[in-house]
Amino acid sequence: MEIRSESVGLRSEKLGGSSPVIPRKRLQVWFIRVCSSILVWTCLVQLVAVGELWHPRFITNLTTRFSQIAGPLHVQVAVQPPPPLPPPSESASLLSFSANSFLICNCWNGLNQMRSAICDMVAVARLLNLTLVVPELDKTSFWADPSDFEDIFDVRHFIDSLRDEVRIVRRLPKRISKKYRHGVLEMPPVSWSNENYYLQQILPLFNKSKVLHFNRTDARLANNMIPLELQKLRCRVNFQALKFTPQIESLGHKLVHILHQRGPFMALHLRYEMDMLAFSGCTHGCKQEEAEELKRLRYAYPWWREKEINSVERRSQGLCPLTPEEAALVLQALGIDKETQIYVAAGEIYGSERRLAALRAAFPRIVRKETLLDPLELQQFQNHSSQMAALDFMVSVASNTFVPTYDGNMAKVVEGHRRYLGFKKTILLDRRKLVELLNLHQNGTLPWNEFTVAVREAHEKRMGQPIRRRVIPDKPKEEDYFYSNPQECLCEANNCDDLLGRGNSNSSSVP
Repeated sequence: MEIRSESVGLRSEKLGGSSPVIPRKRLQVWFIRVCSSILVWTCLVQLVAVGELWHPRFITNLTTRFSQIAGPLHVQVAVQPPPPLPPPSESASLLSFSANSFLICNCWNGLNQMRSAICDMVAVARLLNLTLVVPELDKTSFWADPSDFEDIFDVRHFIDSLRDEVRIVRRLPKRISKKYRHGVLEMPPVSWSNENYYLQQILPLFNKSKVLHFNRTDARLANNMIPLELQKLRCRVNFQALKFTPQIESLGHKLVHILHQRGPFMALHLRYEMDMLAFSGCTHGCKQEEAEELKRLRYAYPWWREKEINSVERRSQGLCPLTPEEAALVLQALGIDKETQIYVAAGEIYGSERRLAALRAAFPRIVRKETLLDPLELQQFQNHSSQMAALDFMVSVASNTFVPTYDGNMAKVVEGHRRYLGFKKTILLDRRKLVELLNLHQNGTLPWNEFTVAVREAHEKRMGQPIRRRVIPDKPKEEDYFYSNPQECLCEANNCDDLLGRGNSNSSSVP
């Protein structure tokens, strides 16, 4: 009835020729009411959201009061409300704040030390909720390899395979680079640090700058007492994300195929190279002029702190690589057949063919990548030591037996890969014991038969069998390296005791 009279009035206004003032006013009032309602509800939603951030129980109290006023609802859900969340910790607040921050890092030394450092930095970026810039590789050390990350590793695969774990970018965004050009914090993190160090000492630094630059990354994350999810992430980076470039992969697979066609083969990581001998101070078996040359090289590099080194003392402590001559005797004592195909995974042997003569005499089927491939195939890798080392790495992982003559970074990382692939045979030489036995045999005190028995007994349980990682509190350099035995990634918690044994740990005297 009201609507009809309103229509009649409207018609009469139009017929009378007067302006439609009343309808316009009503339209304005209606519009103002709608806008006011939207504004009020928007403010209410924002108020509730802010209240939830500061007082999680605010919304609960609000809905409770509404229920008391409006009465019970027709549909009731018998679910206990969750307990109120604890107030956010300082670390949690900082983690949220660091979400738009960046980590730049430099990886130093040889291929496998850089490989481990990359794995550690991915884990640190994940822990601190940072965006990781693709790591920069060392170009200034002894090897002077100009290779960038993408020259060795498949960078697209690296980023994509870790997309669900951590944000990774090829380079720092221009807007960030310009803004923080003079405000980047540069520092080396403390070696062998655990989760607490990064959360309590490093994370607060992002209050000062959005960009942090780690200029040293070797061994900056502890072997043990790291959260399980981070240990598994280190494994995923190492075993899955760090894939070599297609060029390296293709040539590496070709090498492995050639070797397998000729039968089973052993990879001998003969770490008797100039840099190793110079920086370790190990000159056993060298001529006097060679020992002087190695000493001069050590003094030529100011970053190498230890200058005066007693070679005899170091060797007796098991801190020197075996010489090629010693390696030949040990392999014979272990019962390695003379016709075994042995791939020498190493750079240029110090002393060249003269020092390899005894090894060749004992095992005539000695081969190297330079003898298996056409020189043109290796030409692209010349003067790129890390890319050449990547080929040796692939062959060593794929070999039937792996024997390192020194427990450097390559030996450790290859050992860990072989454990991950099913505990493939890896003979871990007890150098301290071997030096003792070799000295006795070479001075005529220990006959060959007794020497052979002693060598085999010393290595009976050093063939890469499943074993727990040795932990030495407060002495991370002396305990087992995470990447040589990543036990967290080799078994599930409920069957680790069956595989690794209860309390079964490496207690050998090898450093």
